[in-house]
Amino acid sequence: MRLFIAINFDETVKQRLIEVREELRANSRSGNFTRDENLHLTLVFLGEVPGSQVGVIENIMEEIEEEPFELKFDKLGCFKRDQGGDLWWIGCEKSKALAAVQRQLSDSLRKAGFKIEKRAFKPHLTLGREVVVHGSGKIFGSGSLEGDPVKAEVGQISLMLSERINGKLTYTSLYEKPLWYK
Repeated sequence: MRLFIAINFDETVKQRLIEVREELRANSRSGNFTRDENLHLTLVFLGEVPGSQVGVIENIMEEIEEEPFELKFDKLGCFKRDQGGDLWWIGCEKSKALAAVQRQLSDSLRKAGFKIEKRAFKPHLTLGREVVVHGSGKIFGSGSLEGDPVKAEVGQISLMLSERINGKLTYTSLYEKPLWYK
């Protein structure tokens, strides 16, 4: 099973993210744009995991002690690729709560024997891969999101299954852990 732990968003937030993605699409010659239902923020990528380990992951998620918090997506950018277009993303302001949840998950999963990347966590939501924009690529000016930032209330984290169904990348929530007020 190909798994990751993520933050999913309600329909209001997704609508705003879709608007940003569509602006990117309108200013691009080509690209593989994230499907509406797949818009999420990855906290920890687990990769291929035996089904027998799902319960261990759920128990680790249950240990997270964090209150609900707000994320504010206010930056746009891209990871440059040598060929085939760039990966475009929307990023959020620094959040102590987000960093704490991600760190707790990563540390606990490593201790339990999961292979977790050690590179720095850079919270972002992928809007499109292999994107080739028109002109110079400065379609969003300074990298700041035009207009109001996208605000999202985070009240839970989800264990997600990634699989191809009829040729489409599909994410399915296997387990959800609510965040609680202390």
